[in-house]
Amino acid sequence: MNPIHVVLTTVPYENEHWDRLCQAFAPAEIIRLRPDDSSGIEAALERADAAVLSGDLDERFLNAPLLRWIHCDHAGLNKCAWPELFERGLLVTSSAGRSAPALAEHALFFMLALAYRYPDFLDAQRARRWGIADQEQLRGLYGRVVGIVGMGHTGTELAIRAKAMGMEVLGYRRSPGELPPGVDRLFCQEQGGRLEDMLPECDFVVLALPLTNATHHLIGERELALMKPGSYLINMARGAVVDEAALIAALNAGKLGGAGLDTFAQEPLPADNPLWDAPRTLITPHTSPQVPDRTGRSLDIICENVRRYRTGAPMLNALKPSDVYTPATI
Repeated sequence: MNPIHVVLTTVPYENEHWDRLCQAFAPAEIIRLRPDDSSGIEAALERADAAVLSGDLDERFLNAPLLRWIHCDHAGLNKCAWPELFERGLLVTSSAGRSAPALAEHALFFMLALAYRYPDFLDAQRARRWGIADQEQLRGLYGRVVGIVGMGHTGTELAIRAKAMGMEVLGYRRSPGELPPGVDRLFCQEQGGRLEDMLPECDFVVLALPLTNATHHLIGERELALMKPGSYLINMARGAVVDEAALIAALNAGKLGGAGLDTFAQEPLPADNPLWDAPRTLITPHTSPQVPDRTGRSLDIICENVRRYRTGAPMLNALKPSDVYTPATI
């Protein structure tokens, strides 16, 4: 058994959500602070053995004498995926998966808008012009091939939706396991499956994987050259998964049919970044519509992890050594 005595939290939960968090950790003492209350957090870290944070952890948490488990209430842990966490013996988990249905829809929004050339039709509508050039050449998603790189929460949700729309679904992931629902063929890295073999088959390539040392610039000049001419790249992962300079070159050269980008190496995307003017490119500012009761979905994960922590069971969304991201060393 792993007891929890004192919990530091900076999440802005209210009403029934706050009550549920307290009930999950009961009878532990809960210290509730604002994320910007530096002195309060430093004092609480002298006593806390668990923490639930609204954002990422920082170096102060590495030195907390009693701290054993930190939950970051968002999806990606790349900003705090440090080797020192494992040296210190800290367990770090996230709320990955709480927004997966919306992220999958966001990817489909990009795919449909690009396939239907919706920006061109919108321009025509505003100009009161009937139709666009070559509109008879348009093709929808039905019968086309989507390759999903990363078969976690978002990738799995997207596979189910893409298959329902009549697409052939290919999946790529690191570790072996059962064929995810909706996936027709799976390329598994640890079993010899190669991304370079999947890319030439795809009309759409959707990135939905974590940013780690191994996935930094996973899509670069070589991978873009392997993609089918006229295919589309959708990035729902993290910006640094893509070599943006190589992507800009491929778009300007007409190699790709277009791109849908929700994440970028630098955010907010600077006004002078060439991606703003790249042809056939759709940009959203790292934001997706929320799922109903997103906080409740976070609490589902947190409450289950409280149970698992206390019983010594494997935790949901736990940071692993393979997730380490140290961009300064790459």
